[in-house]
Amino acid sequence: MDKVKIALIGAGERGQFNYAPYWKLHSHEMAFGAVAEPDRERRERFVREYQIPEGNAFERAEDFFARPKTCDAVMICTQDAQHFEYACTAVRQGYRILLEKPISPDLGECLALQRLAEEYHTEIMVCHVMRYTKFYRTIKRLLEDGAIGETVSIVHTENVGYWHYAHSYVRGNWHRKEDASPMILAKCCHDMDILCWLLGSRCKSISSYGALKFFTEANAPAGSPKRCTDGCPVSGTCPYYAPALYLSDDGKWPTAITSLGAGTDPEKRRKALEEGPYGKCVFHNDNDVVDHQVAGMLFENGVTVAFTMCAFSNDCDRTITIMGTEGEIRASMDHNTIKVTRFGPGVKTGNSQVITVVPGNAGHSGGDEGIMEEFVAILKGERENTNTISQSVHSHVMAFAAEESRLTGKTVLLKEFEERAVRQGHSGEEG
Repeated sequence: MDKVKIALIGAGERGQFNYAPYWKLHSHEMAFGAVAEPDRERRERFVREYQIPEGNAFERAEDFFARPKTCDAVMICTQDAQHFEYACTAVRQGYRILLEKPISPDLGECLALQRLAEEYHTEIMVCHVMRYTKFYRTIKRLLEDGAIGETVSIVHTENVGYWHYAHSYVRGNWHRKEDASPMILAKCCHDMDILCWLLGSRCKSISSYGALKFFTEANAPAGSPKRCTDGCPVSGTCPYYAPALYLSDDGKWPTAITSLGAGTDPEKRRKALEEGPYGKCVFHNDNDVVDHQVAGMLFENGVTVAFTMCAFSNDCDRTITIMGTEGEIRASMDHNTIKVTRFGPGVKTGNSQVITVVPGNAGHSGGDEGIMEEFVAILKGERENTNTISQSVHSHVMAFAAEESRLTGKTVLLKEFEERAVRQGHSGEEG
């Protein structure tokens, strides 16, 4: 197959600005044949930039799916709650699918989609983009090569970044569990997937603790208004003061998405803060997802893992320490460094090496570009898919089990937890 044709369902931040740009350097391999996006400005921009044929731009995904199959695959990059319905429709119509994570905010739907995909023998790649970074692929190779012997235990930390957390999980689309997903699913299913992938094993049991501690009404500064733009008395010192965060000149994420179509126009951007969600005080909001959570895990191969997600860091960084029988790995994704130390006689005898990884230019340290490269190659029949729907569903089961443990205070056995979810089914069972 010389060139594959893909339809984009949801031309928002992830679909239009993170995955689609792969086409600009690889138009000889792929083309976008259609787009479905409810926002007119985003839809029209995508049509212009990606040369969508006339009549193939849709306001509603349902209108796209109402037509006979016209593309080889679809990329589903809508909001979380829409993933399941659109993915089920795409499976039945014979499309291969690149699906933004999470699969669904409902565990029953995740399991049902896996069953449907297996029934139809349809490939679904979930966007666990960390697998495709040079950083984690280097660590994976080191483990497979026995650089530190047999892995015994891992400490893995998701440093969210105080400003990233406030943007996405206090003011943004993922600030309420009911409207999106639990924090550990929305943000950390990446981490659950990476742990399983690095270890080549599934999780056996999990215990978790966490809460929403800081971003609450009780911690609001005295006299602070509902919106930062309404004369906040601590505007000069609050690290979450919206105009300071969003009216800068950088034009990058997250500044660029404070409102649809605002762009760099200062008046439009200020109006967006005065009327939209990103101008709200982080202490006067209706957010309810946790701002810190820990999870202890036992894997089927006997490896133990201590995982931490926390909003209160300066950098957005994933750090990992892997302890093996013959050495250890200490690595920082944000700093692109991997330190490998082999045990030896004496102490600190120079048996360490530091590997500096050169990240890709695309988002998530090149992971966004990497998964697109893999997806296109799979569509063309050049590679086998190693990122299967069953693996992705297991990472989601881990996240849901961690949330169950956090709420109940009990250790959750993954196999029993999943079997119970299968028996209970869900309200959106495919028909």
